[in-house]
Amino acid sequence: MANYQDLTIQVKKKAIQLGFPLVGVTTPDPPAHLDFFRDWCAAGYFGTMEWMASPRSLERRSNPRLILPECESILVLGSPYPIPQEEISRGMIAAYALNQDYHDVLEDKLKTLVDFLEEITGQEIPNRWYTDTGPVLERELAQRAGLGWIGKNTLLINRGFGSYFFLAEIYLGIELDIDTPVTEGYCGNCTRCLEACPTGSLLAPYTLDAARCISYLTIEHREMIPLELRPLIGRWIFGCDICQKVCPWNQSIKEFPEVIKEFKPLGDRIKIDLIDELGLSQDEFSARFKGSPVKRTKRAGYLRNVALALGNSNDEAALSSLAAALQETEPLIRGLAAWALGEINGKETRQILEIAAKNEQDSLIIKEIQGALDKLTKTSTDY
Repeated sequence: MANYQDLTIQVKKKAIQLGFPLVGVTTPDPPAHLDFFRDWCAAGYFGTMEWMASPRSLERRSNPRLILPECESILVLGSPYPIPQEEISRGMIAAYALNQDYHDVLEDKLKTLVDFLEEITGQEIPNRWYTDTGPVLERELAQRAGLGWIGKNTLLINRGFGSYFFLAEIYLGIELDIDTPVTEGYCGNCTRCLEACPTGSLLAPYTLDAARCISYLTIEHREMIPLELRPLIGRWIFGCDICQKVCPWNQSIKEFPEVIKEFKPLGDRIKIDLIDELGLSQDEFSARFKGSPVKRTKRAGYLRNVALALGNSNDEAALSSLAAALQETEPLIRGLAAWALGEINGKETRQILEIAAKNEQDSLIIKEIQGALDKLTKTSTDY
């Protein structure tokens, strides 16, 4: 057996010990799906994430050796996280974000793997690692490394683990034994993910319009959420699991024994009372989501989402909290609070909005308030 084959066995064993039960190796060849990705960018499906379609990003995605010139192999890893439980809170957060930020957790483990390789080879190894952080078509790399296939919901699916796992990859300046790629998909005629998406973001099998995706809208989108999409988001305040929940490959999966402790959900992030959440100060938000992926939205984006979810909950008990949110310094929060008040239509709603309209200076928020008042008028004339 060649040395690099023995080395591959050792590093895979170490990866499994670190919490990567899915592990494979592929070549640094240019991606076969690059043209598909270019067409996706050309269609503008990236929303406001313009960096994805930048010339530099496209160039680096086209050739792994532009990222690491010495690259001889790519180690691709998958780390499962717990599947979402029953909806037990009024505010819903995607399962992957219910504990520590996977970037922080996995990057430490990737470094450990590189250190392990250097220790057993007795040499420095050129390397670069990523976990959803670089110009990498990581699902294609994972498919080529034998971890699974890209499903119609655009996520990587493994026959034994479904799709509830994080991906990471290490570009290595050393040769490892290459795995057999997955060349066949196992979605069959199933289209449950396309049919279940509330916003219709899955335009066709394997084609996601990010600008309509709930995960994008509640995390990456930094502006007002489009009016026509707001009622479709429901009570999701960070991310979304719908297209995974309905996938048959996830139906029979229970908690994996391989799930590392850092990814087990924290109770305070499962039991979310939207009314209480809307009152979080900056200090409270920072403390509550320290080390969590949720911090990515910043307080303004998060409370924007909370206000939207309250509007979709149609709970009159939220009126006083939404009225207080109309005094926020952040326009995003004031705007969605106004919209939510129009959706709830409680006894005091019109008075709250009319007072806010007199004090508001931002033309965009004034428009939101007027839209809410118009909704109240229309609702009252419909009965």
